[in-house]
Amino acid sequence: MSQQTARRGGAAWALVITSVAGFMAALDNLVVTTALPSIREDLGGALHDLEWTVSAYTLTFAVLLMFGAALGDRFGRRRLFIVGLAVFTGASAAAAMAPGIDSLIAARAVQGAGAAIMMPLTLTLLTAAVPAAKRGMAYGIWGAVNGLAVASGPLVGGTLTEHISWQWIFWLNVPLGLALLPLARLRLAESHGTGSPLDIPGTLLASGGLFGIVYGLVRGPVDGWTGSLVLTGLFAGTALLVGFVLYSTRAKNPMLPMRLFRSRAFAGINAASLLMFLGMFGSIFLLSQYMQGVLGYSPTEAGLRMLPWTGMPMLIAPIAGLLADRIGGRPVVAAGLFLQALGLGYMAVVATPDASYAAQLPALIVSGIGMALYFAPAAHLVMSSVRPQEQGIASGANNALREVGGALGIAVMASIFASQGGYESGQAFVDGMQPALVTGSAVVGLAGIAALLIPTRRHTERQTAAAEPAPVLETASR
Repeated sequence: MSQQTARRGGAAWALVITSVAGFMAALDNLVVTTALPSIREDLGGALHDLEWTVSAYTLTFAVLLMFGAALGDRFGRRRLFIVGLAVFTGASAAAAMAPGIDSLIAARAVQGAGAAIMMPLTLTLLTAAVPAAKRGMAYGIWGAVNGLAVASGPLVGGTLTEHISWQWIFWLNVPLGLALLPLARLRLAESHGTGSPLDIPGTLLASGGLFGIVYGLVRGPVDGWTGSLVLTGLFAGTALLVGFVLYSTRAKNPMLPMRLFRSRAFAGINAASLLMFLGMFGSIFLLSQYMQGVLGYSPTEAGLRMLPWTGMPMLIAPIAGLLADRIGGRPVVAAGLFLQALGLGYMAVVATPDASYAAQLPALIVSGIGMALYFAPAAHLVMSSVRPQEQGIASGANNALREVGGALGIAVMASIFASQGGYESGQAFVDGMQPALVTGSAVVGLAGIAALLIPTRRHTERQTAAAEPAPVLETASR
């Protein structure tokens, strides 16, 4: 390896660049939610238009994740990372300057496309730059930053909207993106996957299937689960994904080799990730509204009070990564998921229309520790369960399943909430939120059980080594 390659591939630079890029992409999943009233006041639009400012990003992000990873494997991961980052940054500026609601929705869709190209490549580039012995801690920091972004989206959006303007939830990305672009070009090493041609039929089947399912999940609580477009999206999406699985078992160079799921490690961590995001996203969606709408906190006050949950990953996740290096990721992930489930269940028990912060604090702390223990080792388990040249598509598949889980979680929690309670009063909100949180707790508990099915680290390493071809087509630019 040349001196230039070593400089470009520095682990510290890779960690900073990929963590900040991941933070930007994850933050924009929920950052808009608390700004919707201000956006409506400025740009107008009906209720369904406002919902599309959230849904447009979710749709393109989830649908294009695997395609973005495949493009990186084929044409260069650093190159496509820079393309995705540039698209995301430009679309953020366009959203901030949007003159109307339709242009804002269009900019959000382009933002999601840029994030879908950028996000799965962050893990691949980080893995290539960090020595194997130190990846646990690196994944811990990466996971902490991403977990903080997911959980603090409503706080950041609410604070910027309350104290400056809603446009700043998008302007925030622009200086970060402009700073990262030259750093990525100079400090990241280029790498490729297997060099196989793009799988066009598989891409169309997977993208169409994810679009149908995510569209149905996003629109179901709004349009009704028996709506023709919702049912069409769900059934057609499911059919296309079944077709994708059948096609991928026979294709010569599939975008997502189905043999990966024969690995208990890969199948187990992906099942755990989908269930974790299902339970967590839906719970955050309701708890942020509970803090503001029922307990009467401002967006900033609510965000500060949720810091024991949302801020805990910054403290615990690096330690979780070190633990995963020592004892393996399975016990750490499982413990984190069970603690997250316990925290959500406890919150359901203590939630009342006038609950004190002291009563909620233990649940927030336990949930925060649980989330922190999950994020870092989960990334390690995903990347170590496949061969190096398949890590890009493995990251894309895991991110896609997490996004589908998040969309499903919000849809399921909103449906349970609507059937058991409502917004008429504080008690009505709590009546709806409590069974939703119990459901979220049970789902995250199932994620913990799925994590326990992952084989031990030694077994996974032997399995991956046995499947390793020679030579590995991992290249670095010089």
